[in-house]
Amino acid sequence: MKTKVDPDLCISCAVCTNMAPDLYVMNDDGVAEAIVDTVPADMEDLARESAEECPADAIINE
Repeated sequence: MKTKVDPDLCISCAVCTNMAPDLYVMNDDGVAEAIVDTVPADMEDLARESAEECPADAIINE
Protein backbone atom coordinates (compact mmCIF):
# COMPACT_ATOMS: atom_id res chain seq x y z
CA MET A 1 0.00 0.00 0.00
CA LYS A 2 1.16 3.51 -0.75
CA THR A 3 0.09 6.59 1.20
CA LYS A 4 0.32 10.31 0.60
CA VAL A 5 -1.24 13.54 1.83
CA ASP A 6 -2.78 16.03 -0.58
CA PRO A 7 -1.27 19.33 0.58
CA ASP A 8 -4.09 21.31 -1.01
CA LEU A 9 -6.66 19.52 1.15
CA CYS A 10 -4.71 19.28 4.41
CA ILE A 11 -6.04 21.65 7.09
CA SER A 12 -3.09 21.11 9.46
CA CYS A 13 -5.18 19.47 12.18
CA ALA A 14 -2.44 16.91 12.95
CA VAL A 15 -4.86 14.01 13.42
CA CYS A 16 -2.72 11.79 11.21
CA THR A 17 0.57 12.77 12.83
CA ASN A 18 -0.88 12.06 16.27
CA MET A 19 -2.34 8.72 15.20
CA ALA A 20 0.57 7.53 13.09
CA PRO A 21 3.79 9.45 13.77
CA ASP A 22 5.77 6.73 12.00
CA LEU A 23 3.84 7.44 8.80
CA TYR A 24 3.07 11.18 8.83
CA VAL A 25 4.76 14.38 10.01
CA MET A 26 4.02 18.08 9.82
CA ASN A 27 6.41 19.78 7.40
CA ASP A 28 7.93 23.25 7.74
CA ASP A 29 4.84 24.77 6.12
CA GLY A 30 2.60 23.23 8.80
CA VAL A 31 1.09 20.73 6.39
CA ALA A 32 1.08 16.98 6.95
CA GLU A 33 3.07 14.76 4.67
CA ALA A 34 3.82 11.05 4.48
CA ILE A 35 7.32 10.10 5.52
CA VAL A 36 7.09 6.69 3.85
CA ASP A 37 6.19 5.91 0.29
CA THR A 38 5.21 2.32 0.88
CA VAL A 39 3.43 1.53 4.14
CA PRO A 40 4.88 -1.49 5.98
CA ALA A 41 2.39 -4.37 6.01
CA ASP A 42 2.01 -4.21 9.79
CA MET A 43 0.99 -0.52 9.58
CA GLU A 44 -1.57 -0.72 6.78
CA ASP A 45 -4.54 -0.73 9.18
CA LEU A 46 -3.14 2.38 10.85
CA ALA A 47 -2.81 4.13 7.48
CA ARG A 48 -6.43 3.24 6.68
CA GLU A 49 -7.64 4.46 10.08
CA SER A 50 -5.71 7.72 9.66
CA ALA A 51 -7.37 8.30 6.30
CA GLU A 52 -10.79 7.61 7.80
CA GLU A 53 -10.19 10.03 10.68
CA CYS A 54 -8.82 12.85 8.52
CA PRO A 55 -11.52 15.55 8.58
CA ALA A 56 -10.35 16.97 5.25
CA ASP A 57 -10.04 13.61 3.43
CA ALA A 58 -6.49 14.63 2.55
CA ILE A 59 -4.88 11.19 3.02
CA ILE A 60 -4.80 9.03 -0.08
CA ASN A 61 -4.04 5.33 0.25
CA GLU A 62 -3.57 3.21 -2.83
